[in-house]
Amino acid sequence: MNRIALPSLALLAALAACDRTPAPPATPPAPEAPATPATPSAEATPAAAVSGKADWQGYSAAQLGIDVEQLRTVWEGELQGDAAADGACYYLQPAGQGKDGVALMIEGNRFIRYDLRGGDEPAPGGGKVGMDLAQLQALYPKAEAPQPHKYVEGGKVLRVPAGDGSAGWLVFELGADGKASSWRMGLLPQVDYVEGCG
Repeated sequence: MNRIALPSLALLAALAACDRTPAPPATPPAPEAPATPATPSAEATPAAAVSGKADWQGYSAAQLGIDVEQLRTVWEGELQGDAAADGACYYLQPAGQGKDGVALMIEGNRFIRYDLRGGDEPAPGGGKVGMDLAQLQALYPKAEAPQPHKYVEGGKVLRVPAGDGSAGWLVFELGADGKASSWRMGLLPQVDYVEGCG
């Protein structure tokens, strides 16, 4: 190519570029409507999603199986109760709570069970004091067949394996009226102690 042809080609390319019709500006997308969170009904909430301090593996920050020193470290607040000699069974309770509060069973220097004898705090999976057997069985389809209560005539005991596959068991005691009077969560064999530490 000669020296005159190169500038001519560059000039033609520049003129062709100037002759282009500019593209219309891009239209911004319409803003999306904010998602409205669904409010699940009590019936639609799966049992495993029920939240609270009670858990298949412990209570609050305290995990079943930890030693009593660890329990006192992770527990928020003071725990009251007298230790038993030689690793025997005893209970610790949060300072200042009423009779319907939680009782933490210690045996062999380990936290192995917790009991609730009243109130409306839900057990792991959603069961509560005051529910009848049919309601509990609907919440816990893997529950064992109810057994007669050792001390309450007409009463029953319903045992439920931990819903998350861990080692714990949930036990409901039902009175002669067919309603749960208490529940407890813990490890075997201590969760089956009907008399507690008695």
